[in-house]
Amino acid sequence: MRAKGAKAIKGELYELACLLGIAACVWLIGDTLDVFTMMQAAMVRDGLSGILCLGFLMSFAFAAASALKSVRLRGEMKARAQAELAAQSIARRDVLTGLANRRLLIETIDSAAGHPNHPFYAALLIDLDRFKPVNDIYGHAAGDAVLMEVAERLAALVPKDGLAARLGGDEFALFVPHDGRTADIMRFAQQVIVALSQPITWQHATIDISATIGVALFPIDGSDAESLMRSADIAMYRGKREGRSTFRFFESTMDEELKERVSLELALRSAIASGEIRPHYQPLVSLPEHDLLGFEVLARWYHPDRGIVSPTVFIPIAEDTGLIADLCHSLLRQACNDARQWPDHLRLSVNISPCQFKDRLLAARVLAILRETNFSPRRLEIEVTESALVNDMDIVRTTLGVLQGAGVSIALDDFGTGYSSLYHLREMKFDKIKIDRSFVQSLDDNEESAKIISAIIGLGSSLGIMTTAEGIENLTNSTWLAQKGCTFGQGYLFGPPVPAAGAGRIIEEAEALRAAANLPVDEARAA
Repeated sequence: MRAKGAKAIKGELYELACLLGIAACVWLIGDTLDVFTMMQAAMVRDGLSGILCLGFLMSFAFAAASALKSVRLRGEMKARAQAELAAQSIARRDVLTGLANRRLLIETIDSAAGHPNHPFYAALLIDLDRFKPVNDIYGHAAGDAVLMEVAERLAALVPKDGLAARLGGDEFALFVPHDGRTADIMRFAQQVIVALSQPITWQHATIDISATIGVALFPIDGSDAESLMRSADIAMYRGKREGRSTFRFFESTMDEELKERVSLELALRSAIASGEIRPHYQPLVSLPEHDLLGFEVLARWYHPDRGIVSPTVFIPIAEDTGLIADLCHSLLRQACNDARQWPDHLRLSVNISPCQFKDRLLAARVLAILRETNFSPRRLEIEVTESALVNDMDIVRTTLGVLQGAGVSIALDDFGTGYSSLYHLREMKFDKIKIDRSFVQSLDDNEESAKIISAIIGLGSSLGIMTTAEGIENLTNSTWLAQKGCTFGQGYLFGPPVPAAGAGRIIEEAEALRAAANLPVDEARAA
C-alpha cells in the first residue's frame, strides 16, 4: 500500500512539473514575441509585467494540475462506485440463471416486515423432480440449459414486488406478496407446477421434469428468513414423501413429525450397525401339497424404547437416507448364517430395494456375502419390483444376469401392481412371478381380482415361469389358486413371519410330516 501511494504522489509531482514547464515555455515565447508589450505600458516599472505574467502562468499551471487531479479523483470514485455496485450485484445474483441468490432472498424476506403496502407474503420453496437423470443421461450442459429455462419460467410468473431466486443445485424459491387469501396462493403454486411441467427441448431431446413445492406464509409461519424458509422446506419435504409434483402448505404438526423422523433415522443407523434389526422368516410352500420349500426374509425391528417399529415406517427412511443397502446386506448375512442350519433343499427369498440397483457392485456384494457365509447361491432367490426395472433397465439387467449366472434365482415381486410390462418379462428371464397379496385377499368379493390372477398364472405358464401367490389366509383361496395352476403359496394360512427359532420349529414339523408320509428326500426336493 505504501509503495502504491508513493508511486501515485510521484506521478502527481511529475504532472505538476510538466505543467510548470509548459507555463514557463509559454512565458518565454510570449516575452520573445513581445506579446506582453501592452501589459508593460500599463506597469509603473519596466520589466515588472513579465514577472507578473510568469507568476500568472505558473499559478494557472498549479490550478490546471489541481483540476486534473480532481477530475481523475471523480473518475476513480465513479469507477469504484460502479465496481462496488457490480460486486454487490454479483454477490446477490446467481451466476448461471441471473436470478437472486440465497443472500438476496434472505435480505428481501428480512426487510419485508416493514413493508406498508404488502403485509402478507408467501415463500415457495421449489425442488425439481426428475432433474438428476438429466445430468446423468444428457450431461451437465443439458442440466444447465434446464436450470436456465426454469429460471426464465419462474421470472415470468413472479408478480410485481415479488422475487425469484435460485438457492443452489435444482432448488429455487419465490417470495411473493398476496392479499391474505390462501386460495390465491394455492392457484399460484399450481400454476408454477404446470409451467415447470411443460417439456423442455434441448438439442434433439425432449426433457420432462416437474416440481414439488413447499409453501410457508409470512409472517404466520415465520417472521424472519431463517424460520420462514425452514417452514417451507419442511412442507416441501412432506410433498416429496407424498408423491412429488405437488405442493404442500406448512403445518405446525409437520415440525414435530420431522423431529420424530430425524430421531428415528438416528436410531435406525444405530440399529443397523448393532444388528438390532433381525430377519424373520415366512414359509413358502408348494401348491396344492403345502410342502415347505423355504422362507421369505422379512425385516423386523424391536426397539428397546419404541417397541415394534413397522417396516412400513423404517424401510422408506432407509431408502431415503441411503441406509437400505447396509440394512439389506445385514439381513442377508444374518439369514444365510441361520439358513446354513436348515436342510439343503430349503431356500431363502430376499427382497432387493430399487434404490440398491444404483450400486453397480450390487451383484458382487451379494455374492461376497454368500461366500463369506458359505451359503450356496442356488438356495437364494432375489425378489425385485417392477419399479426397479423402470429406473435403469440396463444396470438391472446386468446385475441380475451376474446373479443368475452364479445360480441365484430371480423373482418379479408384486406383479400386477406396478407397470406390469410384458417387455420386462421378455427381457429379464425371470424364474418366478409373485402375485401381489392385494389380488389374493380380494378373491372372495372381487371377480376382477380372480380374472387378473388367472391371467397372470396363464401368462407365467405360457412363458415357462413359475408363480407364487402372496397373502393366502384361508384354505378356499389356496385350493382355488392350486386349481388355476399357481405353483407356490405364501401367507398366514401356512404361517406368519417368525424369528430363526420359530423357523426351526416349522422345519422340524415339516420334516416330521414328511417322515410320517415316508417321502424320499429326492422327491421332496423335486417338489
